[in-house]
Amino acid sequence: MRLSVLPVTLAVVVVTIVGGAAPAAAGTLVSTVNLDAGAGRHHSSATVTYERVDGAENSVRIISLQAFSGEPDCVWVEWNDPKDVGDGWTALNSEPPCHGGSIEETINQVIKAPKGHQLKIRLAAYHDGGLDVIHKDIAKL
Repeated sequence: MRLSVLPVTLAVVVVTIVGGAAPAAAGTLVSTVNLDAGAGRHHSSATVTYERVDGAENSVRIISLQAFSGEPDCVWVEWNDPKDVGDGWTALNSEPPCHGGSIEETINQVIKAPKGHQLKIRLAAYHDGGLDVIHKDIAKL
């Protein structure tokens, strides 16, 4: 029985391509953080999907987020931005879902902080029109 050279060559090329691609794919780890705050009608939640930025210290790319608000509340997903001069938190979502609403956004935003500043995200629920955080949940990235 005689084997054709073409199928063997093709198999070697496929194994080389797949083998070469595996280490690159293994280096990118996508993670999720679930945030949960309040109870009953005030229950709000969010899920943030992110990945570490290769070669950058204390830096992550926020890929997407989903947020759900309690009935009487509006919620923001925020990160502890060291450059924020207000309360130190910067919103990731473009607008808050309110009154039992939800939002799903593709963010694709890199957030970074200097060495020693732990990156955190929080779900902050505000009563409609209020300025104070009523319920919150904070997680480290």
